[in-house]
Amino acid sequence: MSDGATTVLMRKAYARWAPIYDLVYDKLTEPAARAAVNAAVACGPKVLEAGVGTGLSLGYYPRHAEVYGVDLSEDMLRRAQDKVEKRGLSHVKSLQVMDVTRLGFPDESFDAVTAQFIITLVPEPETALDEFMRVLKPGGEIVLANHWGQPSGPIAALEELASPVAKAIGWSSAFKAARVEDWARRTGRMEVVELRTLFPVGFFKLMRIRKKA
Repeated sequence: MSDGATTVLMRKAYARWAPIYDLVYDKLTEPAARAAVNAAVACGPKVLEAGVGTGLSLGYYPRHAEVYGVDLSEDMLRRAQDKVEKRGLSHVKSLQVMDVTRLGFPDESFDAVTAQFIITLVPEPETALDEFMRVLKPGGEIVLANHWGQPSGPIAALEELASPVAKAIGWSSAFKAARVEDWARRTGRMEVVELRTLFPVGFFKLMRIRKKA
């Protein structure tokens, strides 16, 4: 399947998910999303949130932040914009329809780039990571919050059994954190500085990848 066809299918899927996304994801993902926001803002105020979705995490940012959100889905972004307007989230500077593998921002624009629960869904995750690296300032960080499959052991076996269900809601256990770590090593410019487990019981993990100054 071509990249264009994949993008069209993803847009349609997101359009179906948009009305119920908050109900399904909000409480389950909140602790991980808050951890990602805190880690991103610790790098500096100007943050790109890639795959901002319906804007569930936009309210977690402090007022001094400058947040730019992008997403492939117009339906998701309309709901994110509603949150911005209803809650007076003045720290959100723009929300734009954009493919994370082709970001329309200049090089070295952001103190941090965060992507929450999307990197395993992107058809070309390494291309997206390349773009995150490009728009990131030296010394800044890519902050990923995601479910990654266990590399081995009894939990990995259980994940394989549950794989069809996990994949249906966008959490593929086939995607391991090692894939992102390998990408970082290949760049020669990025370094994984943290990988830690998050609520619930380690299902989500936070990865911080720093751009060498």
